[in-house]
Amino acid sequence: MFTVISRIVRYGMKNFWRNGWLSAATVAIMLISLMVSMGLMIFNYITDQAVASIQDKIDISVYFKTSAPEDEILNIKSSLENMAQVKNVEYVSSDQALSIFKDKHSNDPTISQAVSELNGNPLEASLNIKAKQPDQYAAIADYFNTPDLTQFVDSVSYAKNQVAIDRLTAIVQNVGWGGFVLTFVMALIAGLVVFNTVRLTIYSNRDEISIMRAVGASNGLVRGPYIVEGIAGGVAAAIISVIISAPIAYSISPYINSFIPGLDVFSYFMSNIFRLTMYQILFAVVIAALSSFIAIRRYLRN
Repeated sequence: MFTVISRIVRYGMKNFWRNGWLSAATVAIMLISLMVSMGLMIFNYITDQAVASIQDKIDISVYFKTSAPEDEILNIKSSLENMAQVKNVEYVSSDQALSIFKDKHSNDPTISQAVSELNGNPLEASLNIKAKQPDQYAAIADYFNTPDLTQFVDSVSYAKNQVAIDRLTAIVQNVGWGGFVLTFVMALIAGLVVFNTVRLTIYSNRDEISIMRAVGASNGLVRGPYIVEGIAGGVAAAIISVIISAPIAYSISPYINSFIPGLDVFSYFMSNIFRLTMYQILFAVVIAALSSFIAIRRYLRN
């Protein structure tokens, strides 16, 4: 078995080097597909960080009537924290709200004087709620429509933030679907190129294959070298794609950081280079091996 496998690998690598131009064309097309794949992985990371940054700035606020007991508000806060959709709940008392308002307008003497002349605190206590996912805010807002809570609640800010939340939800969904479709299309193109390349190689070696079959070589021995040849091209393209991606990630990192502060694409790339390389190799090997297997299988059936 070891002898057979070593022969298959040796013949496959020999074919890869012997068919120089065809192998180079296969590697080139695979490289384009893998560069798109790498770009999508980096782009998904960027969009995830961007969405997380935007999502962290979006919440809904629930304002309670001034007559609502603080114990009741804290009980509502506890029940919200037990909801699966809720990431975080922050309680802001009416006194805290007044203090925040004073600090915010400390440079405006007119407002500061008006506040100091108030006999009481007109600001309401509130809960600031962050959801785990943007599409979960609607369910959280509906929670306050129950009769037990409407007697305490004055207003819910979900309606004001709904446009921004819906847009964020649409962005998350569209990026996910767009990346999947583009990856699938590029994988299909790369697979077709490998398939046709192997078919051309088989045609040029048809006499050699006929002799192998005539002397009793198994289908596995005939098929194996072409699968190895396709895998070799895929692995070469995967390694080259990672090498090319490193300077690209380095060059774009400052520009991305200017739009999203704290986001270092190059650091992400270098810290995950082993995982990204394995993904690229796996992606290339699956496409190349499957395309080669189908191509030689069709020939062996004839």
